[in-house]
Amino acid sequence: MCTHTPKCPSADSPDREAAAVVAGHPEQGWSLLCNAVVLFEDTGELLPDGRTVAPHRPFAAAA
Repeated sequence: MCTHTPKCPSADSPDREAAAVVAGHPEQGWSLLCNAVVLFEDTGELLPDGRTVAPHRPFAAAA
């Protein structure tokens, strides 16, 4: 359970990426969030129940 104030969004929330990082491994390209989501550098996610979320980087604006 999250002990942060305010509480971190749950893994099922649309804003789940806003949860606090509890273990960051930028050299490996991933971080573990307080809500048990593994967030990858390419914006992909591994949810606590084993589901995956495909990378969803915003498209770069045409120059």
